[in-house]
Amino acid sequence: TTDAAKTVDAAAREALAKKEGDGDQASLLKQTLTSVDKDYTLIKKGAFQLIYDLNYAYIGQDKINTDLASGSATLFNIENVNSHTLTNTFSLDYGLLNNLTGNFTLPIVSKYTQSQVLDGTSNSFGDMSFGARFQPFEAKRDSISITANAGLRLPTGTSPFKVVAGSGIATGSGVTAFSGGVNVNKIVDPVAIFGSFNLTYSRPASKLSQVMGSKILTEVRPGLTFGFGAGFAYALSYAITTSVSFQESIAAGSKLRFTDGINTYAVRTTPQTSGVLSLGLGYRLSPKTTLNTSVGIGLTANSPNFTLDMTLPLSF
Repeated sequence: TTDAAKTVDAAAREALAKKEGDGDQASLLKQTLTSVDKDYTLIKKGAFQLIYDLNYAYIGQDKINTDLASGSATLFNIENVNSHTLTNTFSLDYGLLNNLTGNFTLPIVSKYTQSQVLDGTSNSFGDMSFGARFQPFEAKRDSISITANAGLRLPTGTSPFKVVAGSGIATGSGVTAFSGGVNVNKIVDPVAIFGSFNLTYSRPASKLSQVMGSKILTEVRPGLTFGFGAGFAYALSYAITTSVSFQESIAAGSKLRFTDGINTYAVRTTPQTSGVLSLGLGYRLSPKTTLNTSVGIGLTANSPNFTLDMTLPLSF
């Protein structure tokens, strides 16, 4: 069962390593860079805002494959795996109230993976999501602004637990997830300080039949994910803003269940920690539109090596 557990753990690692807190931190950064002196920093009641986000992420790693069934290491080899992911995300915000904003997000994912067993490209929808942001108190100059958020992510992308091992590429997480958190920021001209924390619960993926070697994966129960982050933005001029932020996500071990046709086995994966350092630049195109770009640097083994991101919000 040890070798089977390692096989299942490696196959599920990429899907279970999704950084739930990254989106919240990015949303907070955009809100901080584009906020002005008004009662509430969310969009006004009845207003729409369309946000286009283009993100590129690269993951490169060396995986060690070995068989310990005989009591000694056999079939030893080092496999190089490279993954390039380009995500076009379209988000629509609607002001339900001056201090309550609803949100719908639809990502379109193009993913290229290269390894010894797989060399292919996948183009598909990712996991769509619905969310809401609520600001309980009016934002006042030189005071802390607090925003609560909640979200529901649906497994509309290609599930990593249903693709054929070695020939399929996943574009989604494969599970339904609920998230909630709090964002805080304070503007001290010419600096804006911000931070966030969030918690994500993912429902189990059951009734699976994914073949992994001589075993079949039948169920995955992801662990809770806790994320937090902080950073600051500095206004170089009326039109140019720079930012530095850090985001960390800690995912508890997941429970995996698989069978060999006769016996059923349960395995728990190890916890995963992701840390990303982001350097950003915002350029104000108009009083209502700011183009935000950022470069993310992975700080842990479970993080992307680096990311590039460009976001353009359009209010109407």
